[in-house]
Amino acid sequence: MIEENVSLVRAELIAVLVALGPEGPEVLTLKDGCMLPSGPLQTQHRSLQRGMRDWVERQTGVRPGHIEQLYTFADRLISDDGMRGVAVSYLALTPYASVGAEDVGWHRWYEYFPWEERRSPAAVRYADHLRDALREWIGTQPPARQSLLLHRLALTFGAEDHEWQDELVLQRYEFLYEAGLVAEAIEKKCGVSDQEEAGAGRRMADDHRRILATAMGRLRAKIRYRPVIYEMMPELFTLGELQDAVEHVAGCLVHKQNFRRQVVQQALIEEAGGERRSAGGRPARLYRFRRSLMLDAQIAGSKLPVVRGR
Repeated sequence: MIEENVSLVRAELIAVLVALGPEGPEVLTLKDGCMLPSGPLQTQHRSLQRGMRDWVERQTGVRPGHIEQLYTFADRLISDDGMRGVAVSYLALTPYASVGAEDVGWHRWYEYFPWEERRSPAAVRYADHLRDALREWIGTQPPARQSLLLHRLALTFGAEDHEWQDELVLQRYEFLYEAGLVAEAIEKKCGVSDQEEAGAGRRMADDHRRILATAMGRLRAKIRYRPVIYEMMPELFTLGELQDAVEHVAGCLVHKQNFRRQVVQQALIEEAGGERRSAGGRPARLYRFRRSLMLDAQIAGSKLPVVRGR
């Protein structure tokens, strides 16, 4: 009889709730921005998703809207009690609303990944700084690895004529982690670090920033082929506000005329009547999402003209 090495598994449910706040995408957090809503799978939970919803509502008072399983992280370290940790993560989209629970709040996701906001010249400069730091780190690695690491650098950070691909958020974070350029690579507890003070983004406890990076990449890819952006919009919006929302999520600019033409051609929105006047601007027509077409749009796809970052 062969004796097997068996360890118990503890499943943790983690939720990334994203909403469009006043300054772009924000994520709902606990403990002053250190953690995502989470909790263990319990026997009374009828399903993983039900358990995740229960923890989110219990901890934040927010009821998630659109929800989908994000990723299962099975590479957590085995704890002192001999149990292996498995994190089952979910992405949830919800309209922005104030939260009344203590120690719960919204934080801009670019606080955690400042180099990802490619519309900001400062972010572009910082990404260049990180690229240089990674290149310096690669120079300390064994010669046999350097060629592969340089190719990885070009693909993830847009070097050597490669375009910046906005959906590679996780790949960039993991590269920085491997090189010791983010705080979590040194200490997993939350708190101010030298890397954070230097501009490497807010740290999070355990692997929660890694999970947030996964959610950012998923949402950036998804807005290209599914109408999920409308789940984050208010009931009434202008075409300018819709474009601004897409640009905020993607972290890059889109072509205004192409964007508006494609949105209108897809017939996923309809005029709602009335106009909204922005400060110093001309009145803009108000639109609403044709929610009755959501199922058809999910089946057929709904591509938005999001361009690659520069």
